[in-house]
Amino acid sequence: MKPEDRELVAQLCAARAGLRVDPDKAYLLESRLGPVARREGYASIGDMLQTLRTKREERLIWAIVECMVTAETAFFRDAAVFETFSEEVLPTLAKQREGEPIRIWSAACGAGQEVYSLAMTIEDQKAKLADARIDLFASDLSARALEKAQSGLYTQFEVQRGLPIRQLVRHFEKNDEMWMPSPRLRQMIRWRRVNIAADILGLGKFDAIFCRGALSCLIEPARKRALEQLAAVLADGGYLFLDADDEIATVDAIQQVAGRAGLYARNPDFRVAA
Repeated sequence: MKPEDRELVAQLCAARAGLRVDPDKAYLLESRLGPVARREGYASIGDMLQTLRTKREERLIWAIVECMVTAETAFFRDAAVFETFSEEVLPTLAKQREGEPIRIWSAACGAGQEVYSLAMTIEDQKAKLADARIDLFASDLSARALEKAQSGLYTQFEVQRGLPIRQLVRHFEKNDEMWMPSPRLRQMIRWRRVNIAADILGLGKFDAIFCRGALSCLIEPARKRALEQLAAVLADGGYLFLDADDEIATVDAIQQVAGRAGLYARNPDFRVAA
């Protein structure tokens, strides 16, 4: 790829989704863009980008942007997070909401491992939650990642990454050489394509939001906007789960829950900009 081609891709990713892409990482760009060019019927990445310069086709632009989204994940990534969710957050919300629906959102679900891990956690804790009604939502910027997540099909290698054998036996079924979550789990989840760096206020309020691994992929203005938007859709008394090393120093919209790395609540003094 020519330097100007790499710069074009970086600019498109920043403009459309706030994604941070280093144009100097030629191998990464070529390895991600090569399959897109072949899928779209172009002889080379250069030909595809030249067409983009002349036509500016939105569908092609988004295909390029989405392929640069990092979707690496695993089941029950960071066990301490799911322990906090299971043992502290869920019971607290069930008590606070007093029969009202508890809305939980996996905001950058990638290939689905996180949201299925949440579904398993909810199922395993159901007996302790009385009659609590829990609505589970999942979204991602990448339509292809969502397609993979909704299919629920995982290889042996994928289920071995973080999924305890007892959970696999209890919640998954064999499908030829693949594994699939039970119909019960899949029916718990509602799916939607969402760009967290855009306007998400129309999605309603959520009692718990998981947005781990996505913020580090955004440029600073988009990261700040995304955090402010997430805070705005966080219900009173709700919880926001981030990665412990996410950069949030410049954002006043949220505040850390004492003693819980990566767990945040909305700053009560924060007001989203009109």
